[in-house]
Amino acid sequence: MFKRLSAELLGTFWLVFGGCGSAVLAAAFPGLGIGFVGVAFAFGLTVLTMAYAVGGISGGHFNPAVSVGLTVAGKFPASSLVPYIVAQVVGAVAAAAVLYLIASGKAGFEAGGFASNGYGELSPGGYSLAAALVAEVVLTAFFLIIILGSTHGRAPAGFAPIAIGLGLTLIHLVSIPVTNTSVNPARSTGVALFAETAALPQLWLFWIAPILGAVIGGIVWKVVGESD
Repeated sequence: MFKRLSAELLGTFWLVFGGCGSAVLAAAFPGLGIGFVGVAFAFGLTVLTMAYAVGGISGGHFNPAVSVGLTVAGKFPASSLVPYIVAQVVGAVAAAAVLYLIASGKAGFEAGGFASNGYGELSPGGYSLAAALVAEVVLTAFFLIIILGSTHGRAPAGFAPIAIGLGLTLIHLVSIPVTNTSVNPARSTGVALFAETAALPQLWLFWIAPILGAVIGGIVWKVVGESD
């Protein structure tokens, strides 16, 4: 269990450091910024790389919502759920702390939103709470379906991390303007702690919506999917 939890911590650290780091440090760099597309690919690449690196140890969840969804789908033991979530949140907070340390090394640095998630005034595109809720639920549900389908015994072996990574990239391409894309409560929690906005008071949504979406995705897969 220690190795599994360590793998989840490392994987979630890399997801937050790489994904949110790309948003904080590189997205709007004058003249050379990577923009929304670059950030979307950064998040996808973090999951792809760590799924190959440590997925064989822990299953490569790196996300409390994924762990919940896999439990609902009968693919993950409920007894391991709380330790996994704790490890994921610790990894996310540690990554956000390291990212803050690096970002604050620039003269005139202001944390601002610090790649946090939000709705209303904190939504990049000014989207409402209802829009944010629907987007996070639907996108997390499909993320679970992608995970469950690509790791199914009949899927081509060895390609699941690619499908999952590209799936997360697509999710970000759709929803960065809406919520700055969560679909991951740990990712949302880590950076919200360092944001200079009202990200923390809005954090509840980015626990409830992704977990609800993951539960729906797990249930849908049990209905339409095949047993391994």
